[in-house]
Amino acid sequence: MSELEALAREIAHCTRCPLHKGRTRAVPGEGPADAKIMFIGEAPGFHEDQQGIPFVGRSGQLLDKMLAAIGIARKEVYIANIVPWRPPGNRDPSTHESQICLPFIQRQIELVDPDVLVCLGKPSTATLLGVTDGIKKNRGRWFTYKSGERDIRAMPTFHPAFLLRQPSSKRLAWADLQAIKKALTETASA
Repeated sequence: MSELEALAREIAHCTRCPLHKGRTRAVPGEGPADAKIMFIGEAPGFHEDQQGIPFVGRSGQLLDKMLAAIGIARKEVYIANIVPWRPPGNRDPSTHESQICLPFIQRQIELVDPDVLVCLGKPSTATLLGVTDGIKKNRGRWFTYKSGERDIRAMPTFHPAFLLRQPSSKRLAWADLQAIKKALTETASA
């Protein structure tokens, strides 16, 4: 059993966060253990809770299209959430819930060790990067995520669920995706 599989099993049995009581399934991260890019949202929605897989609903379908637009297949990326359980009514996880679950996502980042980390939406950005300004202000900017002794380039961008509600923001997300693709290309050629 790999370390990511062992961590997924630990997540599935965790009862520290009260969100575990209402879940159908835990939703640990998914993707290759050596992914060069990692996408992190805030919490699973209804479809994710039913299937135990991150980003499989409408937001996930849009994320898949966004990835394809920059020539990246979903199977090449690691996708996870700050909180591995669905909050009631699909609300954002509270700061308290996010902090309880933070060690799980930090460990996933450490194990995958991506070259680029993409924070999808404000809750993910605030939890991982400590940036509390709105996502509109910080999207498209590069930050540094400290993972052990390594610095990882991190960029906040809009969550696909936001883009479904605000399609006019897709052009900004497109610019972010192009910058992310460029960073991956530069890293690969370095």
